[in-house]
Amino acid sequence: MPFYQTLGRIPHKRHTQFCKPDGSLYREQVVGTKGFSGIQSILYHISQPTRIKHVEKLDGTKIEYADYGPLRHRLFKTNDVPQGGDAVTGRRVLVGNQNVTMAVARPVESMAYHYRNGEAHEMFFVHTGEGTLISQYGRLEFGPGDYLNIPISTTWRMELKGGGHRMLVFESPHDFESPKRYRNEYGQLLEHSPYCERDLRVPGQLETHDEAGDFEVRVKARGELHRHILDHHPLDVIGWDGYLYPYAFNIGDFEPITGRVHQPPPVHQTWEGWNFVICSFVPRLFDYHPLSIPAPYNHANVNSDELIYYAEGNFMSRKGVSQFDISLHPGGLPHGPHPGTVEASIGKQRTEELAVMMDTFHPLQVTPFALEREDDRYAYSWVDQNEPPAPTTTG
Repeated sequence: MPFYQTLGRIPHKRHTQFCKPDGSLYREQVVGTKGFSGIQSILYHISQPTRIKHVEKLDGTKIEYADYGPLRHRLFKTNDVPQGGDAVTGRRVLVGNQNVTMAVARPVESMAYHYRNGEAHEMFFVHTGEGTLISQYGRLEFGPGDYLNIPISTTWRMELKGGGHRMLVFESPHDFESPKRYRNEYGQLLEHSPYCERDLRVPGQLETHDEAGDFEVRVKARGELHRHILDHHPLDVIGWDGYLYPYAFNIGDFEPITGRVHQPPPVHQTWEGWNFVICSFVPRLFDYHPLSIPAPYNHANVNSDELIYYAEGNFMSRKGVSQFDISLHPGGLPHGPHPGTVEASIGKQRTEELAVMMDTFHPLQVTPFALEREDDRYAYSWVDQNEPPAPTTTG
């Protein structure tokens, strides 16, 4: 799906001399994935990007998971996740496996340093809050409902605007791509795709610095966080072109696919990775068969764990679930609508729900941080609907 972009000044031919006004050379850098066989961009720096004055190791980044316990449906209450930190330090991982992790963040600070994830691509879902993603590819404004796709090895920082920021953060060693069934043989999004290239927002203003001094870049790699001090500003790119760059897509631009009868979850699919998918449930019309049942049918996950973040609205198949809650329905168990929700959905014409779902094809592990926020009674909520709501577990 990535399409060719260029910003700033670049030479006519790649890998040829590109001179500054004083006759010295700009420094070319190829940034790519999968060795030299994946997508890539070519960047032109004022300074040699390898100029580092000091390196040191900071903290380990290995995620510690808790004992999963007996197999059951789970619900995590994230409304009261503490605010703090920035878009990197404020993350709190809830679940993950070898393919993908998901964290929640409520950052309150702009980043005073630059960051580079050398082991994972990153996907933010910005539930609330505004700001700017600033990288060597340029400035990218974001706001509520935006997915921010940041490729591996991008050097970036995030400036927050105002307050009230709440985000989901997905990390994966593999790309976040549009589903293959939405693309033709050339990679262009097809007519039946729920979004197209014009819905994607790319960096629109290159921020080029030519300052000397001490500049911190924190690098995540090899399961640890490292501090690199450069002798020049890391955002010294005067131009770039290629297929690899950050971009934004707003969940409000996802066009829902509907039908005469209930449509399965893949119609909501927005991104796919290696052994996982991310879906967007958006306001939409319900099914229009005269005998349709809008609520989803019971189903057993086939080699799949299902995680749903309830962002806004009233999710039609759930009772006792609040905004910001996250449900985890593991493979090996059937799951479906709560008692009474099937009957209540009949005759309804539309839903205003907004949710982000991740399905993984390897089991998810949970962190102690997640377990501190688990509603232990959720597993029994299909037979205990007449009981008063359970208190929120706060640890």
